[in-house]
Amino acid sequence: MPEQVRIGFIGAGGMARAHADAIKEIADARIVGVTDTNPSTASSFSAAHAGANVYETPDELAASGDIDCLYILLPPFAHGEAERAAIRHGKPFFIEKPVGLDKNLLQELSREVQASGLMTCAGYMNRYRRGVNFAREILQSDPAHLAFGAWFGGSPKPASGTAIGSWWPLKEKSGGQFHEQVTHTVDLARYLLGEAVQVSAFAANGFNERSAGYTMDDSVVVNIQFAGGAVANLMASVASNAKGGVFLTVLAKDHAFEFTGWEHSVVIRRKGEAEGGVIKGEDNIFRIEDQIFLDAVRSGDASGIRCTYADAAKTALLTIAANESLAAGGQPIKLLGPGK
Repeated sequence: MPEQVRIGFIGAGGMARAHADAIKEIADARIVGVTDTNPSTASSFSAAHAGANVYETPDELAASGDIDCLYILLPPFAHGEAERAAIRHGKPFFIEKPVGLDKNLLQELSREVQASGLMTCAGYMNRYRRGVNFAREILQSDPAHLAFGAWFGGSPKPASGTAIGSWWPLKEKSGGQFHEQVTHTVDLARYLLGEAVQVSAFAANGFNERSAGYTMDDSVVVNIQFAGGAVANLMASVASNAKGGVFLTVLAKDHAFEFTGWEHSVVIRRKGEAEGGVIKGEDNIFRIEDQIFLDAVRSGDASGIRCTYADAAKTALLTIAANESLAAGGQPIKLLGPGK
């Protein structure tokens, strides 16, 4: 492996820009190729990143001998071709969340990725936060029994980052807010509480104006049962214009952990203590997770990677099950792991 890891980007949208900005700070990594379904987007990205070569397809990019690894940065509905190109050409890949929208395709890809033995890393960046891992260590001996959390945002509208007219407010393309955005909170619950076995969900609609460009649910509440006996209640809203924010509270018998904000700063409370300690969330979390993945590609040692493709697929299957429960009027949906 060369001293400088050469990276190809599949997708040149907003998440590509976020990771590209982080990679600029990593001296021994360089973006050398890009492909996007929109040629002008790929050309603009290339111009902004030292003239990275533009490729027509994911397969052409993955086949290049100039590429050491891939970043797959696609909307939920656009997966499949990119992952199979990486597998076919033996290229390790980083993939942004959620890793797909089609349950059957997710299970197929999970089997194929695991059979290939390919190194993978998924973009659940909260798994790399110091406060999250401090909590996880304590929960090994004092397990969680309850978690509750939410991700509240305002109504999608033209000119916003979640503008009507983009793919994000279309549930058939994004999977809805709970699948596409609150996936971070769902994954954090899995990371701290263990595997989920059953999901039930209810939605509130009719509060935002419906349109051809807006088909996601206004608000969702999801109940999750975990294999270890814990339960969780997670909420989502895109109709909360007076109050927004992200939080997750995790309760164990003798500890409580209160995560708040996108950066997931955490207040740690212990039985018998009047005040809790605080661990501030990292601002440069993309830089941290990108460094870990690229170091793994360079060394061949994947031990620092905290979420593989197969693990991320379990989070996606959980949020897809929540959508299935919504469609079934709140009926509980039992979960099967990838490949089952």
